[in-house]
Amino acid sequence: MPRVTSADVARESGVSRTTVSYVLNDKTGVAITEATRRRVQDTAARLGYLPSAAARTLRSGRSDLVLCVLPDWPVGPVIDTLIDHLGTELADRGLSLLVHNARSARPLAELWRAVTPRAVLGLEPFADDEVHAMRRAGIQVVGSALDEDPHPEIFSVPQDGIGRVQVDHLVERGHRVIGYAAPDDERLAAFADRRLAGVAQACERLGLPAPVAETVALDPSSAAAAVGRWRSAAEPVTAVAAYNDEVALAVLAGVRAAGLRVPDDVAVIGVDDVPAARLVDPALSTVWQAIDAQAEYLAAAVLAALDGSAEPPARPDDVFHVVARDST
Repeated sequence: MPRVTSADVARESGVSRTTVSYVLNDKTGVAITEATRRRVQDTAARLGYLPSAAARTLRSGRSDLVLCVLPDWPVGPVIDTLIDHLGTELADRGLSLLVHNARSARPLAELWRAVTPRAVLGLEPFADDEVHAMRRAGIQVVGSALDEDPHPEIFSVPQDGIGRVQVDHLVERGHRVIGYAAPDDERLAAFADRRLAGVAQACERLGLPAPVAETVALDPSSAAAAVGRWRSAAEPVTAVAAYNDEVALAVLAGVRAAGLRVPDDVAVIGVDDVPAARLVDPALSTVWQAIDAQAEYLAAAVLAALDGSAEPPARPDDVFHVVARDST
């Protein structure tokens, strides 16, 4: 079905397109009768006319859109929560969040030129030429990153730090041979590799054997096979740092399938503190991430960029910490 235009509204209302523009944009200082104004409004509503975002931007000189470019990541509980908090934070400040999942080969420039956002927020750093083109077009650019970055406008949660605190917690519980349960989704490799690197760094710092990494799919048979390999090694693994809570829950199922007990035979710790972590038996120890604080920071960074502030917002102090439960 073709898009309804202002010309369609004018034709159905029996008035000029100029009159339609004046009425629908609530222009002051022009003489339009109340009857004509009501007829145009009723016709626009009946036809389902919606002015384009680009046209509104041209008329007002500004857009209320913030474009969030989401890399090709699975949208699980953490990303979903981040986007929800970010949308709320921006809405409270009169801005609308548009999320684009970058899963196609379509150039980013085509998208921002089509929707004319006030700001573009990337959950991964943009290429330098993309940043230059957007800023040249008057669009503010705010970035995030997977690791600590020297640029003050880039916010990051150090993924290797998450792996390190997992190991520190397990060692405090008396474990010395650590396994790492990696996800089987290749789209998560950037996160998983960094967290595994943190686990390896902590093991080396504490004088422990290198972690034994296994890929664990989200099913009991895959997890049970991984548990079998961990336990049959020359030095049996007694504790597992999992990539996230979903993978950790699979490991719990694999331990049970292997006829072993948690945490007596194998302790398990995840990441994210999803609701199921508190409901499973035994309750899952995990690394909590301050998703709401991250969203607040990113929203504040967008607003600071729009206001022309040279000072980046204060970063949250507590980005992640261990929540100890029965699984360790």
